Amino acid sequence: MNGLPPAARDSSGVLAEALRTEQHRLTRLYDRLDTVRERARRTVAGAHDAAAPGGTHQARLEREVRAREATRHAARLDAVERGLCFGRLDERDGTVRYIGRTGLTDDAYEPLLLDWRTPAARPFYTATPADPGTVVRRRHLHTRGRTLTGLDDEALDLAGLDDSGRRALVGEAALLAALDRERTGRMGSAVATIQAEQDRVIRSPLRGALVVQGGPGTGKTLAALHRAAYLLFTHRAALERRGVLLIGPNPGFLRYIDEVLPALGETEVVLRTVGELYPGVTAAGTDAPATAVAKGGPWMAGVLRRALAAHQSAPAEGLDLGEGLTVSARACAQARDAARGLRVPHNRARAFYLRTLLDALAIAQALSLGRPYDAEEAHYAPRELWARADVRAALDPLWPLLTPQGLVERLLTDGELLTEAAPEHAAALLRPPGCPWTAEDVPLLDEAAELLGEERPSATTDRQTDNDADELSFAQGVLTITGQTDDVLMDSAALAERFRDDGPQRSTAERAADDRTWAYGHVVVDEAQELSAMAWRAVLRRVPAGSLTIVGDLAQTGSPAGARSWAEMLDPHLPGRWREERLTVNYRTPEPIMALAAAVLRTVAPDRQPPESIRPGTERPHVVPVPDADFATALARLPGTPGTLGVIAPDDLAAELGAVTVAAAKGLEFDAVVVVEPAALRPRDRYVALTRATRTLTLLHHRPLPPELAALL
Repeated sequence: MNGLPPAARDSSGVLAEALRTEQHRLTRLYDRLDTVRERARRTVAGAHDAAAPGGTHQARLEREVRAREATRHAARLDAVERGLCFGRLDERDGTVRYIGRTGLTDDAYEPLLLDWRTPAARPFYTATPADPGTVVRRRHLHTRGRTLTGLDDEALDLAGLDDSGRRALVGEAALLAALDRERTGRMGSAVATIQAEQDRVIRSPLRGALVVQGGPGTGKTLAALHRAAYLLFTHRAALERRGVLLIGPNPGFLRYIDEVLPALGETEVVLRTVGELYPGVTAAGTDAPATAVAKGGPWMAGVLRRALAAHQSAPAEGLDLGEGLTVSARACAQARDAARGLRVPHNRARAFYLRTLLDALAIAQALSLGRPYDAEEAHYAPRELWARADVRAALDPLWPLLTPQGLVERLLTDGELLTEAAPEHAAALLRPPGCPWTAEDVPLLDEAAELLGEERPSATTDRQTDNDADELSFAQGVLTITGQTDDVLMDSAALAERFRDDGPQRSTAERAADDRTWAYGHVVVDEAQELSAMAWRAVLRRVPAGSLTIVGDLAQTGSPAGARSWAEMLDPHLPGRWREERLTVNYRTPEPIMALAAAVLRTVAPDRQPPESIRPGTERPHVVPVPDADFATALARLPGTPGTLGVIAPDDLAAELGAVTVAAAKGLEFDAVVVVEPAALRPRDRYVALTRATRTLTLLHHRPLPPELAALL
């Protein structure tokens, strides 16, 4: 490496000495981690000690502040146990810095370990031989548990190393070693092998939306996850109290990545698919392409508004309930229009509409009886009328209390309503009653919830709201007294909730996941090209500040309602507030396989440049004809392969073969991939399927291969 003879690099004596030195350092770091972690646990125990003095509300809340902060600190320290320290930087002036998943200091607050997210650690990712800065050597430390298993050195400035420093160089480049490692079925943290273009993405400013456009294998997902961890570290006061939402393409993808952020020391992250964004609803499957396009278009917001308007009626003949209880048609229409003019959600406006009609009925009744309608009458008469079953039966249907599920279900199953609200899309949207919710329904439910709002609070609820306001004010005072207003791991609302709730302590992520209206501090959207316009409305509703990391590849768009350009999807919501970064290097797909994928890309997006593969690969893709179309037998006859195996098949074959569909494979990678019947896949899906492999690719086919593949095989 870098012109050094093998003897200088791989001398067993030099390596053994380096391993001893670094193991000693590693042991010291783990000893310090144990000490700090034990202190955090004692703080938690002390804060919850039932015998602790102070029974006032203030003392109780002060203990909650300390307990929650210590609990989260202990959780972060537990999460970084594996791979605590992974790197070392040697600088020209002799300074040595160790880099790890968290920061540690000694009792004198001298740094022992730099958190990878700090500015001082950045050269670990950005220094190159062409531009080393002050770094002369970068060392990667490989560990298993608390034991050092290997070292890799990169000499970034040979001129800055003396003879002893040159003789001490060991190992091979860490990135290439990581690329050659077998996959495990779970994404690992790549914090030790982040490259310069990924680092640029990770440390991009928080403000606004960052689009990370990159082809297969460019590390988009890892960059996005590490960016989330970096932002939580750098802007902890702003983000941890609100949490981070990460939206992935499917549940398998979320399981694949679920260990990455905890391993980086971050736990305040909610992982969801679009189909899981509405609490209490789990989507089952997806819609047919025509239906997905109809449901996903921006016009559906207007369709839902028109469907809701059909539930806000004023009787054309007015009201006549007998006993002098009458309201003219004109007065009914005026009451309805006035309620709509409030521009508040339907269920809140209902109270105004019904009260207006009740007042009109009470006045009409008083006049019919020849008695004055004074202030006392105005207070009691409408309530007495509402207590009558016949009055409720007449008024309730005019402006009914609705749920999002009820509104969307009626819209999609009522042909007459659909024809009125969505004449151009009625045929694609209509379905039988009782169908399970699909992923495309969830943004509609979310939109309906915004239009409906909550039922207007009763008098009892109003009093509770006053109590809530008092408790929030008291909680904010505790934060001020304890000096935790600027950089605290709990906000006043959380404190107030704990003051009211004697149940188990809930994290920010747990509270956010159960609250549809939660405003997150930052949202990460992976495979973002698959989101429809309506899905984007649901996502952006959850991040009012517009702070997002949007990860995707327009060439891989598979959803018929997905993105064809980022501007088309984002400009309506974030005009001038989004920027784009591109990742261009493919770290996953070997060159022979990428050549096939590039040929497919030219057929679907000829204007897009495929990412450059840096893995030469030694095996060409294998082609296995299946003349009898018995793919199950053909799969069983394939030789075994080390590492993980992914079998990707067309939707109609996946279940019987025990394979995954292209949609389910989005965002995943496997050591070996078998693609069944490539000609049956749409070209964009074919591109996705071919680029999941890190080592070997096999094509099973009965139909002739697509021309762009046949020409290269």
